Amino acid sequence: MSLRHAVLAALLDGEASGYDLAKNFDAGVANFWMATPQQLYRELRRMSGEGLIEARIVQQERRPNKRLFSLTEAGRRALRGFTAAPQRPGAIRDELMVKVQAVDGGDAEAVMDAIRERMSWAEAKIARFERLRARLLDGRTEAEHFAEADRVGPYLTLMRGLEFERENLRWGERALAVLEARRSRVT
Repeated sequence: MSLRHAVLAALLDGEASGYDLAKNFDAGVANFWMATPQQLYRELRRMSGEGLIEARIVQQERRPNKRLFSLTEAGRRALRGFTAAPQRPGAIRDELMVKVQAVDGGDAEAVMDAIRERMSWAEAKIARFERLRARLLDGRTEAEHFAEADRVGPYLTLMRGLEFERENLRWGERALAVLEARRSRVT
């Protein structure tokens, strides 16, 4: 998968500026795809050049003009092709897991601090995702949302992000308990 596919999927909600896309990536897409604003703007230029998206300029007073991007038919075809293609297996590349793997020959207290930090991040992301969930549901039940919403993909990926972060908390609690027990046994 590439950043372009994540951008194409984000533009299914309608036209958006680069700033809006970056903000939406941080709030809604960050649970499964990370991109810096610089990466995003570079990709928008490439995709525009390839005809996958188009931009229109909105004149603004007292602010720089805004470029709003939207999908072209070629972009929609590319997104359909991506969703139809066989998926490749995912892989976790996580520096914390390497530190945990090396805990027995390293600084166990530093590794435990890193786990605590990851748990803190997970708690913050869960809170942010719960706010997004409430906004998406807008007073409806999940069943009502699934029956009535124009798009269910954002909610389904949000559910996965929530479960991923909840699992990070469960794993962190267990890992800390194991490391604490080992530390108590050694001292």
